[in-house]
Amino acid sequence: MTAPMILQPPQPADASVIWLHGLGADRYDFLPVAEMLQERLPSTRFILPQAPTRPVTINGGWSMPSWYDILAMTPARAIDQAQMEESADQVIALIEAELASAIAPERIILAGFSQGGAVVLHTAFLRYQEPLGGVLALSTYAPTFSAEMPLADTKRQLPALCLHGRFDDVVTPDMGRAAYDRLHAYGVPVQWRDYPMAHEVLPEEIRDIAEWLGQLLTD
Repeated sequence: MTAPMILQPPQPADASVIWLHGLGADRYDFLPVAEMLQERLPSTRFILPQAPTRPVTINGGWSMPSWYDILAMTPARAIDQAQMEESADQVIALIEAELASAIAPERIILAGFSQGGAVVLHTAFLRYQEPLGGVLALSTYAPTFSAEMPLADTKRQLPALCLHGRFDDVVTPDMGRAAYDRLHAYGVPVQWRDYPMAHEVLPEEIRDIAEWLGQLLTD
C-alpha cells in the first residue's frame, strides 16, 4: 500500500482531516485544497491516502487508482463490495493511527470526493462504530446506503456536509441528494449545498468547507 501524503500543520496537531481522492486521481489531487484550508486551521493535520491501482470494469477494464471496482453505472452504481470494505479498512487504520498520536476522536474528520466520498460515507456511518468529528462528502453518492441500513445512535449525531455540482454529469445531483436524504431521514445533522459547477471543486465551495471545518474544529 502506498503511503499517504501527510501535510503537517505549522502548529502542534490537535485535529486531523483524512481526505480521499476520486477515481483515477491520486493522493496529491487535493493537496492544494488542504494547503489553503490549513491556513485557517493551523493545528490541523491533513492525511491524503492513495487508492490502489486496479482494473475498473466501466472503464473497459483499464487499471487506474480506484477505491473499488464499479461494475455497472445503473441503477445507482453496482460496485465490488469486498473492495469497498478493503478501502474502509484502510481508512479505519488511518483513524486509529491518528488516535494513537493523541488526536481526540471528535477532532477527526473524514472527507472524500466522488468515489472517495462514497468510501468515507460507508466507513463513517456503517463500518466504524466509534465517535468521529464529522464527514465531508463532495460530489459523491452512497452505494451502500439503504432504507434498512443499521445506524448506531452515535452516528445519528455525526455532523455531515454534502456538497454537489448542479451540472454534474458524472455523479448526478440526484445521487448525491439521495445520500443526503437518507442521512436526514435518520436524524443525522447533515447539510446540503449545491453549486453552479460540474464534477469539480470551486473556490466558493472551498470557502464553505473552511467555514464548516472552522465551526467544528476552532469554535
